[in-house]
Amino acid sequence: MFGNSWWRRATVATALLALAIAPTTSTAAVADPTPTPHPHHHPHPHPHTAPGPSTLPADTADPADPADPLELPEPPPVGVVRTELTELHVAAPHSMNGYSRAKFPHWIKQHGQCNTRDVVLARDGKDVKQDEMCRAISGTWYSEYDGETFTEARQLDIDHIVPLANAWRSGADRWETPERRKFANDLVHSQLIAVSARSNRQKGDQSPDQWAPPRHAYWCTYARAWTDVKHLYHLNVTEPEKAELDEMLDTCEQ
Repeated sequence: MFGNSWWRRATVATALLALAIAPTTSTAAVADPTPTPHPHHHPHPHPHTAPGPSTLPADTADPADPADPLELPEPPPVGVVRTELTELHVAAPHSMNGYSRAKFPHWIKQHGQCNTRDVVLARDGKDVKQDEMCRAISGTWYSEYDGETFTEARQLDIDHIVPLANAWRSGADRWETPERRKFANDLVHSQLIAVSARSNRQKGDQSPDQWAPPRHAYWCTYARAWTDVKHLYHLNVTEPEKAELDEMLDTCEQ
């Protein structure tokens, strides 16, 4: 996949991009009162400084340790996530009036010709080779949602763990475009994953009380990632959504 020097350059480029698009702090970007995230969990070294997308931790764009492989960010442990779940604001879904995927600019350029999709495909696959336009031309990918293996990138979708439409209903309707762009291209937190196109399209914009990965073994990670992303971005949950997340987190202890 990527060499260490590539990742250093890509991460620096991502840092510059984050600085270029970061908006000034706006209370309109925060769906609900700011919770107090756990202050000691890696890879969120300073989450107490991260009340929402307009004020994400300054370290979200720091270069990774060059000795570390590029891999899918691990969500916090279940104990931390259970605390985050209790801090999420419960509210009815907002109206979908005005929603458009275009309001969440996604698959932006991250480095050279490589956009967000290209980076996730290279990160989540094995032995991935890319052409001069950064498109994956070969490799092997395992879909965590349904346990299927693929050898062609076109068979995969890049899923937003918390779908864009769900985020809109949960408070992102009040964000500005730079904040939505950051959310839609977040490579630092557990928000993007390469999965089978079929499973991603079955999921659509449904919350965990409406859809869960067919592969039961992934429920723990999925619930941890969903809860953590909603907590980081101060997005609401519904009562059924919260109850289902609590049950899915029980699988972490089985």
